[in-house]
Amino acid sequence: MIDYTQFETASAEPEAVSMIETFRAIGYNLETAIADIIDNSISAGAKNIWIDFDYKGASTWLAIKDDGHGMDNEELIKAMRPGSKNPNEERAAQDLGRFGLGLKTASFSQCRKLTVISKYKNSTPVYWTWDLDYVAEARKWNLIKYDPGEDVLSQINSLTSGTFVIWNNLDRIVQSLHSDDKVGLEKFLQIMDHVKRHLAMIFHRYIESKKVKIWFQTREVKPWDPFLMSEPSTQKFPEDPLQNGKVKLRGYVLPHKSKLTDTKFREAEGPKGWNAHQGFYIYRKDRLLLAGDWLGMFRKEEHFKLARISVDLPNNLDASWQIDIKKSVARPPLILRDQLKAYASKIRAQAVDVYRHKGKVLQRKYGSTQYQPVWVEKLRHGKRFYEINQEHPFVSHLLSQFSGKNSELKKLLNLIEETVPVPLITIKESEQPDIQGQPFEGVNHDALLSMMKLIHSSYISQGIQDDLARTMILNMEPFNLYPQLIESI
Repeated sequence: MIDYTQFETASAEPEAVSMIETFRAIGYNLETAIADIIDNSISAGAKNIWIDFDYKGASTWLAIKDDGHGMDNEELIKAMRPGSKNPNEERAAQDLGRFGLGLKTASFSQCRKLTVISKYKNSTPVYWTWDLDYVAEARKWNLIKYDPGEDVLSQINSLTSGTFVIWNNLDRIVQSLHSDDKVGLEKFLQIMDHVKRHLAMIFHRYIESKKVKIWFQTREVKPWDPFLMSEPSTQKFPEDPLQNGKVKLRGYVLPHKSKLTDTKFREAEGPKGWNAHQGFYIYRKDRLLLAGDWLGMFRKEEHFKLARISVDLPNNLDASWQIDIKKSVARPPLILRDQLKAYASKIRAQAVDVYRHKGKVLQRKYGSTQYQPVWVEKLRHGKRFYEINQEHPFVSHLLSQFSGKNSELKKLLNLIEETVPVPLITIKESEQPDIQGQPFEGVNHDALLSMMKLIHSSYISQGIQDDLARTMILNMEPFNLYPQLIESI
């Protein structure tokens, strides 16, 4: 044991302005910041949480109010203190916090003035404010006791107990906007709609189980279920326990588009679209931390978009899963990665079968159809080169349409073949394998569908049966990656 009394010491208290500006740069966006405030409300036993805002250009304010158990003056000052919790201390099972930073860092990331008014049961409301302009002037870690106004106090007094968090001076969102700026208002409302959808996803289990109601500008937020549990065609896999039963996995393969109504299909794609929402969904105490991520094990690809896997953690595994302050990043322990990957591989395999169901039926019927790649490998003087496959139906069709310019077109193809940047592709693929997109990924598929229709028409004009024509198209690159488009021909 070291005897520290023998050493000289010196104070190294952090400089207030620099530290707060550091807090502002942790990396929250508006939706993750509001979600962090709601975590506090849920931990405080709230049954109702209200999000309200009033667009006034640069004077826009936003507030989160709850009917939780509230705080007295001493508790509120402690809650306003950065680092009010030791992250290593054991917490109650329902506690969604960890670092004691969420209220402050989430708020500072979006605004320069944070006011919290709280009312303990049968008590008078108490209130304190962090004003970052005052901190910059005084250069001290001092709260200010601003009077929040009669309207705010009457709202908190209408509750038996609760807490009211108010953000003013939203410099990260509306600093340069004016109250009569209609374009700015439209953008702000779009941002808030995205926030609403995010909250419907993050807290869907709490809302579904009626543990809490979230109100957004007086309208109740409806939950977004990423697993379509109510759909009879959703395939639900058995639960698989890990880490002595502390971690629970369960896989889901969502229904093929043909099994859903158009409305349900659009709802199921979530806030960021179908492809973005495939992967693991990591929950801690019913709170969604990470939505749709393969955790570096696989790429996100179109034909795996129906695969979603829930991972449930207790809150005492935060450190081993590297849960960050924002509660938006999780990294599984190395010892579990092989098990997670093996389980996910099973779900992904089934998801591909469902996704390609139409194509598989046709391919079983016409199993002898030959696969047609766009590129083929060739050897020349013992070295490897790549050529465009001129027997590919779409390539050969285009060449036939320009018989007078055939030789010029072939010269163009030859130029492309001879200048394929193979070394650059190889380097990028090895350094950043997850950022390589697949053909026509992330772009409008009208051009792709137009090519498919052109080839289909050509086949039909040759007397080929419709089903066989569709199967032949499904065996061509890159159309084989988008079997769902075959139904649109």
